[in-house]
Amino acid sequence: MQKIVDIVAGVTSGSLTASAVVEEHLARIKAREGEIHAFNLVTADQARADAEKIDADIKAGKKPGALAGVPIALKDNMCTRGVETTCSSKILQGWKPPYDATVVTKLRDAGAVFVGKTNLDEFAMGSSTENSAFGPTKNPLDTSRVPGGSSGGSAAAVSAGFAAASLGSDTGGSIRQPAALCGVVGVKPTYGTVSRYGLVAFASSLDQIGPFTSDVRDAATLLEVISGHDPMDSTSIPQDATSLVSVLDRGVAGMRIGRVTDLPEGCEPDVLERLEAAFDALRKAGATIVDVKLPSIQYCLTAYYLIAPAEASSNLARYDGVRYGNRVDAADLNAMYAATREAGFGEEVKRRIMLGTYALSAGYYDAYYGKALKVRRLISDDFARAYEKTDVILTPTSPSVAFKFGSKTDNPLAMYLCDVFTIPTNLAGHPAMSVPFGTGADNMPVGVQVLATTLGEQAMFKVAAELERSL
Repeated sequence: MQKIVDIVAGVTSGSLTASAVVEEHLARIKAREGEIHAFNLVTADQARADAEKIDADIKAGKKPGALAGVPIALKDNMCTRGVETTCSSKILQGWKPPYDATVVTKLRDAGAVFVGKTNLDEFAMGSSTENSAFGPTKNPLDTSRVPGGSSGGSAAAVSAGFAAASLGSDTGGSIRQPAALCGVVGVKPTYGTVSRYGLVAFASSLDQIGPFTSDVRDAATLLEVISGHDPMDSTSIPQDATSLVSVLDRGVAGMRIGRVTDLPEGCEPDVLERLEAAFDALRKAGATIVDVKLPSIQYCLTAYYLIAPAEASSNLARYDGVRYGNRVDAADLNAMYAATREAGFGEEVKRRIMLGTYALSAGYYDAYYGKALKVRRLISDDFARAYEKTDVILTPTSPSVAFKFGSKTDNPLAMYLCDVFTIPTNLAGHPAMSVPFGTGADNMPVGVQVLATTLGEQAMFKVAAELERSL
């Protein structure tokens, strides 16, 4: 599998052509996409045209971008001008946005080549990519197992070598959990460091765009490109992108690594074993392991499944069959609304809309949504106290390795528990990333999660790079 840094170096020097790189990845897609279903749409013709232009520009002496010739896949909830963007939902099937998401513009300006739009749980609501209206994505490492979700297609695309990198969105773990299950690196940056403009909203106070790559250096390279202030996003932090590649080789000597002593129960022994191995590796590299407590973490799942559905209920009200998307005609306006949403939304999306609508309804707002916001504050306070003693915190990414298809679909609560270790950082707005760290049951990959405080990406990447080197 080619790395971003190697592709850019080769294309820039002329030892590789962008066209050859793209053809190699398209060949892999052709060979296995029917088996994996990572994509909702493969944009082969456009990828070839973009690659040819990059090659022509380099031949003409023009300076290539930081991602020259790198094949990248985009989660199908990021707007791409004139290219179908469905959120894996029937209600948006056929919709072509009139503009690009900011991250798409930044990647294109850097010379990236888009090979397609990846499958996801409908409107990013799920942990297995089984909730897509267009069928599930399979884990490339074992096709009887899920790739995780909701960004399962993006994780699978990198794991299978269909793209050198991909972008996903993370609302409660939707980048990190599939990264862990597919054996790749996945990063959720600090809320506000990457523009959300052009990301179809699920829960606006939680959603964040981030990269999937095959190693930590590539993740740092890609995150540097897509980060930075965007005036089109009111939640964007007004600062330039943080330098990340420059810190990767500095080691972790003297750093304080947090071990959470009151983690929620339910983590499989093989995953906990790899977590302990990660602590050992960092200790050997000169770091100090510090025990910390996060008492409010036990309430995170409950708080999240009130806040996120409440925001989803508000955000998804725009899909009414009037302004865009599909419409089911009926006798009157209200009947048309109901018929359109009944036909267009899948069961999990309907479930979360109803949960959110209930939590926001008169008489229940203070009892449910209001209390969830107070818990969110407590979680942030707990993290703040923990980071007074530590530079980063290590936890499992997922409670288990990739599970079999259908094993959790009949029990929504069991599916929701897949995100128990990833949700806290979304509620706090902090950065976190999953790093592959060996294998567990059935020789499937295990991800270790590295957490840091607000804008603590440099410390997070230093630790991630050390973990990678230690293997």
